[in-house]
Amino acid sequence: MENRFENRFAQLKAKNEGAFLPFITLCDPDYKTSLEILKTLLKGGADALELGFPFSDPCADGPVIQNADKRALNSGATTDDFFNLIKDIRAVDDEVPICILVYANVVLARGINKFFADAKAAGIDGVLIPDVPTNMLSTCEDFEKCAEANGVCCVLIAPPNADEDTLKVIANKSKGYTYILSRFGITGTDNAFGKPVRVINAIKELGGAAPVLGFGISTPEHVAEAIKIGCAGAIAGSGCVKIIEQNLNDVPSMLAKLEKYVASMKAATKA
Repeated sequence: MENRFENRFAQLKAKNEGAFLPFITLCDPDYKTSLEILKTLLKGGADALELGFPFSDPCADGPVIQNADKRALNSGATTDDFFNLIKDIRAVDDEVPICILVYANVVLARGINKFFADAKAAGIDGVLIPDVPTNMLSTCEDFEKCAEANGVCCVLIAPPNADEDTLKVIANKSKGYTYILSRFGITGTDNAFGKPVRVINAIKELGGAAPVLGFGISTPEHVAEAIKIGCAGAIAGSGCVKIIEQNLNDVPSMLAKLEKYVASMKAATKA
């Protein structure tokens, strides 16, 4: 199937560049502003987007993204709105790869197959479900089968302590890219930045999807280091969401600061 992630990583590799993927929470602080934020991320030079579906109990996320989820949900936004928002940005850019981060309850509430069918219809390339561990394969099978049936990639997380058998499964099953955790914990709690070189090398040696580093990525220096240690790209979430949070009362300033931040992070992917 057409894989925008594989295509984008190949294009960047040919230019000797890595990828920068900003993360934001959809409909934070509201639908209209969120669409302008998405346009700004692209204007700043984002190579791909990782977008969070708001959830009432985002267990993998720290306070910054938890608050973003609350703002989005308090605005009255629904799962239909999240899909529609992605359709709106897809109308602006039909080539940018888009992955969503969504908790299992949101998928189950909609029905697994319907969720993935709606994801495909919205123009979503990949789905990452952080609260379904790789070792719960019997649980994952329905997610994987429905994703494949609808032409959507399942993106899996590779933790720093993953053993060889787990890495083999991840390399075999993760599509689009492989989310490499730079460290343990939750998002955005500090600026600790790990270098899981063993995991990165293993995924590459096993022929897995492109390794992309996340957690603790907040500066251009972090992005440059992620590329240096062998990753195809880097994801920054809390850094983007903090800019949104700090400028809720001045949207023009918010968008200007976001564009500048994304541009600086993208610049660091270039050799």
